[in-house]
Amino acid sequence: MSLHDLKTIVAEPWEACTLIDSGDGQKYERYGKVRVVRPEPQAMWQPALDSWDPDATFVPGSDEDGGGRWVKHRDVPRDWPLARDGVKFHASLTPFRHLGFFPDMAPQWDWMRERADDADIMNLFGYTGVGTLLLSEAGGRLVHVDASKKSVEGGRANAQLSGLAERPIRWIVDDAAKFTAREVRRGRRYDGILLDPPKFGRGPEGEVWRLEEHLAPLLADCVKLLDDKSRFLVLTVYAVRMSALSIGELLSQMTAGLGGRVQCGEMAVREETRGLLLPTAIFARWTRD
Repeated sequence: MSLHDLKTIVAEPWEACTLIDSGDGQKYERYGKVRVVRPEPQAMWQPALDSWDPDATFVPGSDEDGGGRWVKHRDVPRDWPLARDGVKFHASLTPFRHLGFFPDMAPQWDWMRERADDADIMNLFGYTGVGTLLLSEAGGRLVHVDASKKSVEGGRANAQLSGLAERPIRWIVDDAAKFTAREVRRGRRYDGILLDPPKFGRGPEGEVWRLEEHLAPLLADCVKLLDDKSRFLVLTVYAVRMSALSIGELLSQMTAGLGGRVQCGEMAVREETRGLLLPTAIFARWTRD
């Protein structure tokens, strides 16, 4: 891998989600008709607007593990529908400050959709299935894995909402590392893999996931599921003290026998008011082309 492989992937404002403004450690967003304010340590600058008028604000707790609560300034529905590329999904004010999906993934979804037709794809840590459904709608056959039964049920509900309930999607509640290891033992192969692990998590049987300890062995198993006809592997990493160069080199070494190329870099969302870029995550991705 070389410095020429470094890239910034930018999520532009779109109908379902817009970053309106940011600054003073917070971000002001619109999800459909609902406007929210959430903490954002990367927003070190001053906001562009003199005042914000959110429907709800997330107030973080004192711990570093995502605690906190939503304060509603107006009535906000329990959930409400959004859409992208023909796929519909629910947004909601979750206890973990998220809205039920990650809008900065939109450019990654678009990139994978170009490679998804007639492809067998595994989505690990698949959450509520927006990426799964977008890849399925583009012609892929999906295996969706998440340790949270509630998240998988949310994915099924989104599939029903999108009219994709009959698509070839396997919805699996399981520990990602254990499931992937079993797929290796079964001799399975995939055309594409999306890997979006949390910093910390627990499997359905209490299995502990720590990114710094468990990412490398999981990634090694993922690479074993690829072959000379595979098309891509996308890894995204949030909220960790880790460099894009680090995960880029890790993926580059592990895929050396497959040929192709590896890109790595930052993911960001473009602010609507000034056009500045708010960094959100780092990524590394391998592709055959």
